[in-house]
Amino acid sequence: MLQGVYNGVKQVGAAVQSPLLLLIRVYWGYQFAIAGVGKLQQLDSTAAFFQTLHIPFPATNAIMAGSTEMIGGLLFFFGLFSRIISIPLFFVMLVAYLTAGLDALTPLLTQLDPEPFLSASPFLFLYAAVLIFSFGPGKISIDYWLTGAYKNKEMP
Repeated sequence: MLQGVYNGVKQVGAAVQSPLLLLIRVYWGYQFAIAGVGKLQQLDSTAAFFQTLHIPFPATNAIMAGSTEMIGGLLFFFGLFSRIISIPLFFVMLVAYLTAGLDALTPLLTQLDPEPFLSASPFLFLYAAVLIFSFGPGKISIDYWLTGAYKNKEMP
């Protein structure tokens, strides 16, 4: 009986996996793209902000961060090269933590207090990138068809 309950729960979990990954990808892909467009549209102020954070080559890094977020967000949105693009998106958010979010990262490392880290704005972006890297884009994605995963009904 317990095995039957477990199998039922497992089937429900498998059924909601791809729709959940779709929601994560679409929402956070859109958010990444909008953030990237904002950086690129306000390039001078973004570069000036990066300079206050002592990021080297602030204008170049502003273009790189904005482009990565914009293009990566669009790729996330459509589920195209999702696992691959999650890597640079992860690193953009890591740099955000190590520069602008250092005050949120420090308590986590020094006092083992996760609250500032978890409530900082880069966290959910970082989390979405890690989720898509780990679990893939789901079956409702371009990757599902491009990789041929549909042939075996497996995750891309």
